[in-house]
Amino acid sequence: MTSETSRPGDLLVRVGAAVFAVGAVATLVTITPLFLGWDPLPTAAYLVSMLMGVGFAVAGAGVLRSIAAQRREARESSSH
Repeated sequence: MTSETSRPGDLLVRVGAAVFAVGAVATLVTITPLFLGWDPLPTAAYLVSMLMGVGFAVAGAGVLRSIAAQRREARESSSH
């Protein structure tokens, strides 16, 4: 952990990045047999590849949550 305080949305961004990474690796593993002329992997491998999009969406939600929190803080500080 760093000395920075955790802000709203940080955890979502980190989880989203991890899920995206898993999906990206799964995508590489899934398309490799297609380029090498091997038999395609089962459908489950393709479903795991979809985690890349899910991770992107989760990280995006974290960014939007962080933006909303920063706007709220700015509004509260300017009204005082």
